[in-house]
Amino acid sequence: MSLRTSRPARAGQYLALLCYLVFLAFPFLWLISTAFKPAPELGSLHPTWIPDSPTLENFRQAFDEQPLLRAAGNSLTVALSAALIAVVIATPMAYVMARQRGRLATAATGWVVVSQAFPFVLVIIPLFLVLKNLHLINSLFGLIIVYVVWSLPFALWMLVGYVRAVPAELEEAAAVDGAGRLRTLVSVTAPLLAPGIVATAMFAFITAWNEFFFALVLLKSPEKQTLPVILTHFLGAEGVADLGPLAAAAFLATIPSLAIFAIIQRRITGGMLAGAVKT
Repeated sequence: MSLRTSRPARAGQYLALLCYLVFLAFPFLWLISTAFKPAPELGSLHPTWIPDSPTLENFRQAFDEQPLLRAAGNSLTVALSAALIAVVIATPMAYVMARQRGRLATAATGWVVVSQAFPFVLVIIPLFLVLKNLHLINSLFGLIIVYVVWSLPFALWMLVGYVRAVPAELEEAAAVDGAGRLRTLVSVTAPLLAPGIVATAMFAFITAWNEFFFALVLLKSPEKQTLPVILTHFLGAEGVADLGPLAAAAFLATIPSLAIFAIIQRRITGGMLAGAVKT
């Protein structure tokens, strides 16, 4: 009887998953279709999935209208720097939180949870004032600091799960063999944490690469703006979008995130599940 009830339930789960995948894939597939459509097809009253006359004109126009390469370079600089700094800070903090059970670890865990509840709009004004006093407005370095602070809670959450998944008995055995604390961390713990560190770094990178609100508020000079902000320049003064070039530029902007997710999706999923179970 249980077998009979489990089969419809499993079929329902697969159906729900399929619907969810279609829901997620629809905007991206439509974006690709729009990026390759010529202007007459973009204004058609009967749009089609596959362009009748595919063209690369939208991509050429996008590069001619906006400095996409410079903006991509800014985004790459900010995202890579934020990811590296966040991992360097989060790794030792996660180790302490995972191995030390006490008020400090409890308070740190509470901070991780509470910090995720604050919306961007609530913190942007005090954040702007702090950065203004530090003369970091309209600065890529200031934006990097913001991204590091914003990604640290989730990075800690992921890494704590990975650290707790490493048996403490391995470190104790290394200590019995005469290895010091530093040697144990470098030779025993660090190699086992490598997948978690890579997944966390990629998460921080993608978060910074796709972020728009902080970059819009904190960066004013056109030569310092990141790729998500540059995409808004394809909107006219009255909110009319230059749809073809916008779709082409947006498609190019999503490629790095998709490539990274395709490479490390298993490690990211493993890190999130480990954090959820162990934290």
